Amino acid sequence: MRVIRAFVDRPLRTGERFVLPEDAATHLVRVLRLREGDACVLFNGDGHDYPATLESAGKREVRVRIDGAGAVDNESPLRITLLQGIARGEKMDWILQKATELGVAAFVPVSSERSEVRLDAERADKRVAHWRSVVRSACEQSGRAIVPPVSAPQSLAGALESLPAGARFLLDPFAEHAIGAIALQEGACVLAIGPEGGWSARDRDQLIGAGFTGLRLGPRILRTETAGLAAIAALQAGFGDFR
Repeated sequence: MRVIRAFVDRPLRTGERFVLPEDAATHLVRVLRLREGDACVLFNGDGHDYPATLESAGKREVRVRIDGAGAVDNESPLRITLLQGIARGEKMDWILQKATELGVAAFVPVSSERSEVRLDAERADKRVAHWRSVVRSACEQSGRAIVPPVSAPQSLAGALESLPAGARFLLDPFAEHAIGAIALQEGACVLAIGPEGGWSARDRDQLIGAGFTGLRLGPRILRTETAGLAAIAALQAGFGDFR
């Protein structure tokens, strides 16, 4: 039976009663058609699911009661940080949604020399708010109770200064080593995927200078919205929770 889950950005505890935020209320009542007395599961990114019951489902407000709490243990043993060249519109949404489903632990959107998307401060704030909403929705669907963080968009050079520890891989169709031939000992890695135009020679030099190793997926050149997801699946199959 399908479990109906909704994200709420607030602390949760057993026995608590409160009015659902508008976005969660709309999702549960207006979209999924839940009614008074129906059950759902709430989560706030702290690693727990909170079974809940709708106590009222009016037009003006939806009230819920938290009935319990349970830890959720479905995160991948391989913490993948996706360093993603910003893609256009729905392509970026697709990457974030599917990579969340595949277990990526964090997202770092970057602009580079060949990026086709240029964001000023106002547009960047709106885009990152939208991207975080996409990730939360993917967590609702996939059963994740820890929401991967999405960093504010930044330059490639700026992102390279603050990446987490672990192996670093750069997808490159002309790299010497295939992704299936690597030996990954650490429980974390960073995967760098270029934008629609790919990484420029200067971008590639920056990445290699920051400790990235080039990897190829196969004999064909993949689009940005395909390449990262294929690489994540391969890494999960070899070293993560697909084993």
